[in-house]
Amino acid sequence: MKFIRKYIGDLFVCRRWFLLMGGFVLLLFTAFFVHFLLAFVLFGLVMALLFTAIDYCLLFFVKGAVKANRIIAPRLSLGDENVVGISLFNTFPFRVGATFIDELPVQFQQRNFSVQATIKYNGRETIAYSLRPLSRGEYGFGYLLAYVSSPLGLLKRRMRVADPVVVKVYPSYQQLRKYQLLAISNNVLAGMKKIRRLGHSMEFEKIKDYVQGDDMRTINWKATARSASLMVNTYTDTRQQQIYCLIDKGRNMKMPFEGMTLLDHSVNASLALLNVALLKQDRAGLITFSNKVNDIIVADRRNDQLHRIVETLYKQQTQFKESDHEALWGAVHKNITQRSLVLLFTNFETFSSLERQLPFLKKTAQRHLTCVIFFQNTLLKELHEANPDNIEGIYIKTIADQFDLEKRQIVKELRRHGILSILTTPQNLSVDVINKYLELKARQMV
Repeated sequence: MKFIRKYIGDLFVCRRWFLLMGGFVLLLFTAFFVHFLLAFVLFGLVMALLFTAIDYCLLFFVKGAVKANRIIAPRLSLGDENVVGISLFNTFPFRVGATFIDELPVQFQQRNFSVQATIKYNGRETIAYSLRPLSRGEYGFGYLLAYVSSPLGLLKRRMRVADPVVVKVYPSYQQLRKYQLLAISNNVLAGMKKIRRLGHSMEFEKIKDYVQGDDMRTINWKATARSASLMVNTYTDTRQQQIYCLIDKGRNMKMPFEGMTLLDHSVNASLALLNVALLKQDRAGLITFSNKVNDIIVADRRNDQLHRIVETLYKQQTQFKESDHEALWGAVHKNITQRSLVLLFTNFETFSSLERQLPFLKKTAQRHLTCVIFFQNTLLKELHEANPDNIEGIYIKTIADQFDLEKRQIVKELRRHGILSILTTPQNLSVDVINKYLELKARQMV
């Protein structure tokens, strides 16, 4: 059985061989009417079969192989393009062409994935492709298969060149590097939105030389008189403030957007925000809840705090149950004893859904600076901006306008009770949330 698998089971016929044999069939048909062609056609057919046998010997009996190594990070970033590389080395004594089929994880639902490569004798090549995972968890890659052909290109030999491997998809760590500059920059740019610093905290840091762009109000005239050059005071933001992300895992967070659920978008934004908060010397904490409170990470600045947050966010899954905001209020009241910035990631589609949870939000806002983050329905926004030309279109646009109005009413109602809010799209979530945090820091509200 092993012999059959090695020398027959891994043998595949190329398209070139079928085209060649098809040509000989046509020539034999023609030779039936033109008799003098028969000898030439038979000679050509024998030569084709001889070259087929030579090709088989080159692939199966000549010492050599195609070696490959799959280059992939142990962790993939959720919702981002992750590059997977394949390093190739040819030990055959001739140039080979190869089609590589990587058995991708079932989560990608791709069954026709392949890449082509040509490798010289003793040559090395590197090919790459990208993957965008849309859910967290373990992703199992199967074998990396190579279908190798010689310069004759009549037959192919299947070879397993890389073993299966399992990688984990974590919340978007690429966003951590993307937004890391926000934690150390004074002139903050998040995406295309510029945060205007309305003031500075009262924590004095040092006196330095004036440079263009410094606030003229911070000039230290006594130091200027002593040094004969303009000197300014610099201040640091207030540190050691508690920042909590409260993530709703109820059924309202199952709504998909660009292949990812609202929960996944919230997880990515929470990780990016808490990383910025830690770099800003604040203490980061996390609470997840659905019909009950699931995970609580007390706000802290320990060296492993970000690792604990990442590992907790990695395992979060959407639950198809009604979220219990009363249980959330109880957990907040019990575990957050110091006034903190609390950012609640949830979704309200109607005004009545807000009214049911408003009493608990008001209680939270009495003790903490509370910000509710919920989402615009981008499909309804497109319908709202459409210009219908029939009765059905007008009816659909009217319903979309009603939902859009309710979203704006939710914002006004939250503001009326002293609760901050962010109404955003999932694709702008991280930028808007980090902007709001930095804005509150600049206003000395945190």
